[in-house]
Amino acid sequence: MIMRKFSFLLGGLFLTAGVLFNSCKSSKKVAANQPDEVEITVHCSGVEYTSTDKFIRANSMAESADMTLSKKKARNNTLQELSSKIETTVKAVIDNYEKSVETASGEEIQKRYEALTREVVNQKISGYKTICEKVTRTRKGSFRTYLAFEISLDALVEPLVNKLNADEKLRVDYEYEKFKKTFEDELKKEANNF
Repeated sequence: MIMRKFSFLLGGLFLTAGVLFNSCKSSKKVAANQPDEVEITVHCSGVEYTSTDKFIRANSMAESADMTLSKKKARNNTLQELSSKIETTVKAVIDNYEKSVETASGEEIQKRYEALTREVVNQKISGYKTICEKVTRTRKGSFRTYLAFEISLDALVEPLVNKLNADEKLRVDYEYEKFKKTFEDELKKEANNF
């Protein structure tokens, strides 16, 4: 009786070991058949989501086990990216515009432009719109949110123009059309970098 239980137990042990061995062996076969590389789809990205001469665009992605948190993270990431692009573009525009406008008090004017630029860029970004949003679920069950935002040239220029017009010293040398043209040229340069 004890021998029968022992041989039954031993048989079960060998059966379990055999199943485990075969399952490990079969997973190695699957892994060996996997391709060396797999194309990854990144939603809300690509040529149609890059900046142009009329829009500054940014995109980002975030992942979380909670869908709402995934969306919040993606929104924050995308706004941060958009802010960074706006700041870089506006700084380049101001630098180029200053060079094209000759003034007697150049250094003082430059400091005033820089202060106004920082003030406008540091304000809450308004006027942006969502141009793409996709939410996916991974095999592990987490959520990925892909977002792309854009802000138009007019939405950027308007607050700067208002600030420039309100400053007496800057208003003397300020020309709206020249300033807007400088902005468009800078955005074209950025768009051509992609």
